[in-house]
Amino acid sequence: MTQFYYRAMDASGHIQPGNMDAANEPDLELRLHRMGLDLIDCRASRTKVVALKRVITRHDLINFCFHMEQLTGAGVPILEGLNDLRDSIDHPRFREMITGLIENIEGGQQLSAALAAYPEVFDLTFTSLITAGEQSGKLAEVFKNLSESLKWQDELASQTKKIVMYPAAVGSFVIGVTFFLMIYLVPQLTSFVKNMGNTLPLHTKALIWLSNLFINYWYVLIGLPLAGYFGGRAWLAHSEAARFRADGFKLRIWLIGPVLHKIILARFATFFAMMYASGITILECIHLSEGIVGNRVIAAGLRRAAQLISEGQGITAAFQQTGIFPPLVIRMLKVGEATGALDGALRNVSYFYNREVKEMIEKVQSMIEPAMTVILGVLVGWIMLSVMGPIYDTISKIRT
Repeated sequence: MTQFYYRAMDASGHIQPGNMDAANEPDLELRLHRMGLDLIDCRASRTKVVALKRVITRHDLINFCFHMEQLTGAGVPILEGLNDLRDSIDHPRFREMITGLIENIEGGQQLSAALAAYPEVFDLTFTSLITAGEQSGKLAEVFKNLSESLKWQDELASQTKKIVMYPAAVGSFVIGVTFFLMIYLVPQLTSFVKNMGNTLPLHTKALIWLSNLFINYWYVLIGLPLAGYFGGRAWLAHSEAARFRADGFKLRIWLIGPVLHKIILARFATFFAMMYASGITILECIHLSEGIVGNRVIAAGLRRAAQLISEGQGITAAFQQTGIFPPLVIRMLKVGEATGALDGALRNVSYFYNREVKEMIEKVQSMIEPAMTVILGVLVGWIMLSVMGPIYDTISKIRT
């Protein structure tokens, strides 16, 4: 396949530039014709310009799953449903991908195999669930579950951003105020205090020293954190052991660690329940969950659990021995294993953890705001005490 830059015209006469994989120019013209576009001109490129992963969002996938769930549930053939979806969207990259799906299915592939040709968009879990739906005849139900799961992921991503972005924004504000005070305001005040000729107290000398540090070495104070950040990223990129330790450290961070742990467990419980209900085996569910949790420590625990289950142990006992799952998960697994409703038990786990995550995020946010206010207040109070203290002493001496 060659990557082509092209200009094409739609039915309304608008010019649409883009790029697409094709075997040759006639193949490109045919693909564009399937998308309702007429080729104007094109040129070949050796490299892909834009990766599908960067342009097809989670909202696009939600619409895809909802559309396919409605059509397959109504008995509409897969090809007809994909053709309807392609004609109803304006997203050029998404239309290109759906055109590729149609061509692969017309070539004899099943839907799951056609989706697997786009791993940047449809991950292994997605395609495995579609395969299970094809085998069980519950494709509409699988698409419904995938749509609900993607919506849940979107809400979860929004909650995760809240707990990360709010402290980062407030912390950046406090750091900016600190630099302003130390570099601009404090030197003006301390120069006035020095000219008074009194002996300066220790806390005033400490303030002057810190202000001089900011003035003379501001580039070091800014450069060291940046160097540490990029150096850490480089270290993590080249060391699996470092990534494993970093993932373990994330789970132990004060306030943030417990929230992150519950988010991971909620994600695991949701997807495990969905895969198990679709007919995927326990061991395959665990294997696919390793890539879902997004944490190497949790993934290592899942691998240990899978090994213990393959050796003949029960699900509850295997998960309990890993030491990474709290009592709530173990208790629900025990109930699900005993009643044969493991998917329902895990959905209860997901419900409880989703509720706890929301509550914990609200608590963390309510604690961060006063904490940042106290830090800023202490800093300003120290500056005022260090400056006004000598001035007050001088005025007192003049009066006596």
